[in-house]
Amino acid sequence: MKSTDRPAGNGLLARVEVETAASPTASVIWLHGLGADGYDFVPLVPSLRLPPGTPTRFVFPHAPELPVTVNVGHVMPAWFDLLSFDFEADVDHAGIAKSVAAVEALIAAEVARGVPANRIVLAGFSQGGVIAVATALQHARALAGVMLLSTYLPAAGTLFAGAQAVNRDCPVFLAHGKQDDLIPFVIAQRSRDTLRAAGHTVEWHEYDMPHAVVDDEIDDIGAWLRRVL
Repeated sequence: MKSTDRPAGNGLLARVEVETAASPTASVIWLHGLGADGYDFVPLVPSLRLPPGTPTRFVFPHAPELPVTVNVGHVMPAWFDLLSFDFEADVDHAGIAKSVAAVEALIAAEVARGVPANRIVLAGFSQGGVIAVATALQHARALAGVMLLSTYLPAAGTLFAGAQAVNRDCPVFLAHGKQDDLIPFVIAQRSRDTLRAAGHTVEWHEYDMPHAVVDDEIDDIGAWLRRVL
């Protein structure tokens, strides 16, 4: 397994890349949550137990530093400004659009390296999940899947307004903790129902955990990735 730090450049975010074997034929672009960085989920890669016959490149980008309103303007890694803790109301549309464009650039970079879109998974935890699903809905080519961890759909009507039919059949892994004290469990349930009502196939997982990732979830993520890749 090979890990490489990539600085920002050529229109791409700074990122950490982990290759499970040489000459990757699949990619997972995995976005961290608010206040974290691209290193957050790197240690999980070996635990996913991807088969040697599926060499995969994990791309863990670092979010830009932004002032965050709910944290009294404190500057931290963020995919967009969080205007309030009413997750289904006030939304930083411009910030989300900017991060979606940054992820689209990462997808294009993977395609240029020889990984077709239908071998690319978008993944995200919490705020990163918002960008992952927003990008997946709007992407013009079919993706391998989208993995959403402890997250939600903000302003769902706006997201679906730009949705592309090509990714309606894109497999969705959606997981949430029943004791999540940051993004309430009921919001995740509503996000699940909204995606299903729009025709998306959602594999739903719930765990006895707070706003976190647990071992059982990692096992389920690995099994899902082995299926979609």
